[in-house]
Amino acid sequence: MKMITRSLLLTYLYLFIYISLSSGVILYNKWVLSPKHFNFPYPITLTMIHMVFCGGVAFVLVRVLKIVAPVKMTTEIYVSCVVPISAFFASSLWFGNTAYLYISVAFIQMLKALMPVATFLMAIICGTDKARCDLFLNMILVSFGVAISSFGEIHFNITGTAYQVTGILAEALRLVLTQVLLQKKGLSLNPITSLYYIAPCSFLFLFVPWFLLEKPEMEAQQVTFNFWIFFSNALCALALNISVFLVIGRTGAITVRVAGVLKDWILIALSTLVFPESKLTGLNIIGYAIALTGVVIYNYIKLKDSHSSQLSSDSIPEKLKALMKEKKLEKKSSEVYDGDEADVAGASATVDEEAPLVPRASHVAGRTNSD
Repeated sequence: MKMITRSLLLTYLYLFIYISLSSGVILYNKWVLSPKHFNFPYPITLTMIHMVFCGGVAFVLVRVLKIVAPVKMTTEIYVSCVVPISAFFASSLWFGNTAYLYISVAFIQMLKALMPVATFLMAIICGTDKARCDLFLNMILVSFGVAISSFGEIHFNITGTAYQVTGILAEALRLVLTQVLLQKKGLSLNPITSLYYIAPCSFLFLFVPWFLLEKPEMEAQQVTFNFWIFFSNALCALALNISVFLVIGRTGAITVRVAGVLKDWILIALSTLVFPESKLTGLNIIGYAIALTGVVIYNYIKLKDSHSSQLSSDSIPEKLKALMKEKKLEKKSSEVYDGDEADVAGASATVDEEAPLVPRASHVAGRTNSD
C-alpha cells in the first residue's frame, strides 16, 4: 500500500512539474518578447538561442556522457527525413513565437485548440489517416468553439492570429511528416535524440530569416544581451522537454494530453494575472470550453481506435505475432518511447511554443514552441 501511495505521489509530482514548467516557459517567453515588459521583440533570435542551448546539451548527453543512445542515422535518412522535419519545426517555432508580439497568451492557448483539426487535415492530405464522419464533425465543433473565442477577443489582431495559425499548420505538418518519414524508416526519437538531430538543422533554417529580418534591426538598435535572462529562459525550455520525457515514460501520452488540457485552463487564468492587459470575455470562455469539449472527444475517439487495434492484434495467431515481433525488433533502433511522434494523428498539439522539442505541448503527445 505504501508503494502504491508513493508511486502515485511521484506521478502527481511529475505532472505538477510538467504543468508548472509548461506554463512558466510560455509566460517567460511572452515576458521576454513583449514590448511592454522585457522588450526583446526578436522571436527568431530567441528561438535560435533555444536551439543552440538545447542542441548543445543534447550533444553532451548523447556523445559525451552517453546517457542517451543515438539512433542509426544515415546520410540518406538525415537528408530525406530530418531536414524537412527540421524545416517545418523551425517554421512552427518562428511563427508561434512571433504571435506573442501581437496577441495575448490566453488567446494563443485558445487558438492552439485548432491543433487536432490541423493535424487531422494534414494526415488526410498525406494519406496517413482516412476521412471519417465522426472525426470531421468533431473538427467542426472545435473550429466553431475557436471561432466564438476569436469573436469574443477584445484585442483581436489579424496579424498575430495569422502567425499563430500558420505556426499550428507548420507544426501539424511536422508531426505528420515525422510519422510518414521517420517511423516508416523504423526510427523512434525521444526528446533528447530529437533535439540532438533536429535542433542544429532547425538553427540553420532559422539563420536565413534572422539574417534578413532581425539582424539589421538589432544592429541598428544596438541590442545588448542579458546573459542570465536568456540562459534561464533556455534552461526552462530544456527542463520542459525533459519533464515531458519523464511524464510520458511514467504515465503515457494520454495522461499528458489530459494534463495539457488542465494546464491550458491554468495558463489562461495565470496570464490574466501576470499580464493585466490580457482581458477575458464571456465569449472567450464559452468558445474555448466548446473547443476543448471537441478536443476531449477527439482524444477519446483516438483512444478507442487504439484499443480496437490492440484487440485486433491480440487475435492474431501466436506464431504470426512472434514473427511480427521479431521483425519489429530487427527494425527498432531506439527503445525509448516518444510521445510526440507516436499516434501522431491523435496528437493535440507537441512543440509547443513552450519547448523547442515538444514543439507544442499544449496538448502534448502531439509539444515543440519555444519554445
